[in-house]
Amino acid sequence: MNGIQDGVAVVTGGGSGIGRQSSLRFAEAGAKVVVADVDEDGGHETIEMIESNGGEATFVRTDVTDSDDVDAMVQTALDEYGGLDFAHNNAGIADEGTRLAEYDEAEWDRMIDVNLKGVWRCLKAEIPEMIERGGGAVVNTSSVAGVSANGSAHYAASKHGVIGLTRRATVDYAEDGIRFNAVCPGVIDTPMVQQAGEDNTEEMDRITAAIPAGRLGDPEEIADAVVWLCSEEASYVMGQPIIIDGGLLVQ
Repeated sequence: MNGIQDGVAVVTGGGSGIGRQSSLRFAEAGAKVVVADVDEDGGHETIEMIESNGGEATFVRTDVTDSDDVDAMVQTALDEYGGLDFAHNNAGIADEGTRLAEYDEAEWDRMIDVNLKGVWRCLKAEIPEMIERGGGAVVNTSSVAGVSANGSAHYAASKHGVIGLTRRATVDYAEDGIRFNAVCPGVIDTPMVQQAGEDNTEEMDRITAAIPAGRLGDPEEIADAVVWLCSEEASYVMGQPIIIDGGLLVQ
């Protein structure tokens, strides 16, 4: 894909689901990929998939709630491949939640620490290296819950915050040649969603029936958008939350 060839990308949450497919798509487009995840087995599986297709990638165990881990992730890109051009800050968690006033404070803090502050930690480490490189492109994973009242309160708050970070980063660093956008997936067929479906098949059937497309999204469909947003073909797309939800929110 235009502008991706020979670049260097980091992908958090790259051990499964959307992050895995994003890593694969970057590699297919010719980038060298640093796959980051707390799941070491999943991360190494992603590396094997990339290498079996002729791509080049490195795994680094990364907990996005740990600034040292995040710094080490970016340093791996520098040490292994000489720089950093693209980032997909995708790592996140979700749970069923409850009503806003009924959360335990530790539950609230955990969601914000991973989904929102984790993205901020990644940006904080990535941006200086992209400035040094002369520019770059970043995609942060938000959610349809980031542009609506879907999802639990702490999840929605975290994902709204990701869009806020994306927009502010655009204003702060456009002059440095760095573009920032966010993807807002709907209900995607990932291990997280599969587990939820196994726990409550009736609810999953209800959700699927409410999607105009009539199905769950494929992780590949989100990954394609991520890599396109990082390409030169999207050079005038900046600070945007891109909704990819099979028409869920148009109703």
